Amino acid sequence: MPLLPLSPQDWAAIWLTLKLAGTTTVLLLMLCTPLAWWLAHTPSRWRGPVGAVVALPLVLPPTVIGFYLLVSMGPSGAIGRLTEALGLGRLPFTFPGLVVGSLVYSLPFAVQPLQRAFEALGRRPLEVAATLGASPLNRFFTVALPLTLPGFVTATILSFAHTVGEFGVVLMLGGNIPGVTRVVSVQIYDHVEAMQYAQAHWLAGGMVAFSFVVLLLLHWLQPKGTR
Repeated sequence: MPLLPLSPQDWAAIWLTLKLAGTTTVLLLMLCTPLAWWLAHTPSRWRGPVGAVVALPLVLPPTVIGFYLLVSMGPSGAIGRLTEALGLGRLPFTFPGLVVGSLVYSLPFAVQPLQRAFEALGRRPLEVAATLGASPLNRFFTVALPLTLPGFVTATILSFAHTVGEFGVVLMLGGNIPGVTRVVSVQIYDHVEAMQYAQAHWLAGGMVAFSFVVLLLLHWLQPKGTR
């Protein structure tokens, strides 16, 4: 296999992928923290159905998720009509549309590690902090957050890595627009379609190395007794 440097299009796809994964991860942590807290502590009968909806991307084919997002964000969809009424235009085939799709697709990879961390924390540390006069917000940031930090690290790594590896959702929702929606997975597909296997090897090998590092980090971060 000849060793060829990455093309400007390859670097643009890498940068766009990192930008998408970073944006998605930050937004997921902000949105999923209260959701995971609610799932970990609520006695509501809605806990089961909401948890099932959160976990749907784990079992649904990515193309199914991408298809329904494309329909809902289109000119006849509820989200599409809302964004047009707000002056935001249509989201399909744009970077913001990819972000929305990535939020849905990577949702369980952020919620579930946080939920498990909050459940493992229990109520006792928070009750002790309450007896000392700490407000609910203060209890979260000074007690819950430090004690569940490994869960946040795991959620961050999994959300970022899962978004980097997206293909079906981004292709259905974003198409293949250079510099706008063409991420690494789509760029690899283009190279294979054009029989440019050397360039595809460079990008695919980088994805393999990245995935290995992610799994190794998760192994190191787990407590010794739970590995």
